[in-house]
Amino acid sequence: MKTRQKLLTFLLSFLLTNMAFAGFDEGLAAYKAGNYPVAVREFSIAAGAGNAKAQFGLAVMYANGQGVVQDYAQAVGWYRKAAEQGDTKAQFGLAVMYANGQGVVQDYAQAVGWYRKAAEQGEAAAQSNLGTMYVDGRGVVQDYAQAVGWFRKAAEQGAAEAQSNLGLMYANGQGVVQDYVQAIGWYRKAAEQGYAKAQFALGLMYANGLGVAPNYAQAIGWYRKAAGQGDAAAQYKLGLMYANGQGVAKNTVIAYALFNIAAIDGLARHIESRDIAAGRLNGKQIEAGQRLTTELAKPNNLGAAIDAYLKNQK
Repeated sequence: MKTRQKLLTFLLSFLLTNMAFAGFDEGLAAYKAGNYPVAVREFSIAAGAGNAKAQFGLAVMYANGQGVVQDYAQAVGWYRKAAEQGDTKAQFGLAVMYANGQGVVQDYAQAVGWYRKAAEQGEAAAQSNLGTMYVDGRGVVQDYAQAVGWFRKAAEQGAAEAQSNLGLMYANGQGVVQDYVQAIGWYRKAAEQGYAKAQFALGLMYANGLGVAPNYAQAIGWYRKAAGQGDAAAQYKLGLMYANGQGVAKNTVIAYALFNIAAIDGLARHIESRDIAAGRLNGKQIEAGQRLTTELAKPNNLGAAIDAYLKNQK
């Protein structure tokens, strides 16, 4: 009798495990196809049977409101179930919820704890965010050396944000000896992956000759890439290059348009620069600048819009 009971328990466990994976696979396929109601149903079956990946998937869907009404508390619950099984992505997701106070009371110490669990298992995003917590002193005592260590682990895995942050630490001499060459190297790795903040930072390094010989053409190229992704600081710096004729022919209309889109962030210097540029233009030029502003603001169109404007002026 006992032997039969053990066998039945084993078979039930086997069936549940296979049902869980089947439900997860079907849920994942439905999610990728954009069929969220089916994904929720399949993930729910597998998650209820204890499949950590399905629990994580269900948490994501509740967090994003995909196929269900957005519910951060539900997301937290499912993240926790998967996280407690050691799922690193769920640990990261739970940390984010604690850091943002979504579905739970904001608790940086809890966020750090879950980031650390995932980071110690090699989860790059968790390593990067843990580094940021050390930089900001949230949930831990501020420690730049610890930040550098975690940024480096993530950066060496190719995480662009961590590469950019590590570059910043080298540029500022925080947690490491200041080294502009190292900063350039890490900024470049992130910039070449399309990370806007790194592209802007690389532009600054070339414009100011930090770690490299001054090169306005290189600065403009990197500013354009970042500005085209909506980075207001890059839009402003690129505007200054056109306003002052640095590395490009001076063009106040282009400068005005760039300052105009940068000024959306409300920073006083961006607004002031826009107004100064406007004061140097006549009515017809202002109209041209407004039209150019509209073109610059279109997604992934900034460089092409500037080039088209210059071509039409010839």
